[in-house]
Amino acid sequence: MITNFPQADAKLLLKMEKHADSDNVYDFPVAGSLRIPVCSADRHEEFYFDIYRSSIRLTKATFQNRARQSLVLVRIDIDGQPHRNPDSAEIPCPHIHFYREGFGDKWAEPLPEWISNPANLRLTFQELLDFCHVVTRPTFREELPI
Repeated sequence: MITNFPQADAKLLLKMEKHADSDNVYDFPVAGSLRIPVCSADRHEEFYFDIYRSSIRLTKATFQNRARQSLVLVRIDIDGQPHRNPDSAEIPCPHIHFYREGFGDKWAEPLPEWISNPANLRLTFQELLDFCHVVTRPTFREELPI
């Protein structure tokens, strides 16, 4: 995990326009993990969106956007444990982490209003893509009817 990356540069990476890196079609994981590569418009920066789903508690999920392989720019945790910040404040789940210089992703805060329904994991992931300025979206197969 990167903790000493300049805050201003991390903000620029987060706001940078991003595009799907391939024509792959992904299955939104029911359990397990998925890593989706995206890139900047000029293809000089590579980013990853990670989806982690618990195999025991299917409502538990983590979505994150990384740059420079291990620089977590933003992470959303849903239906997990509360998070204890470096100042000892406890933040209940669901919560969001933003990169902070000197701390990496060690600080959490309550979900912002742009997350409309954290129980809807696909929608929450789409809202994260919006927030991270993903213009050309990765393609997901539709969910199978139950």
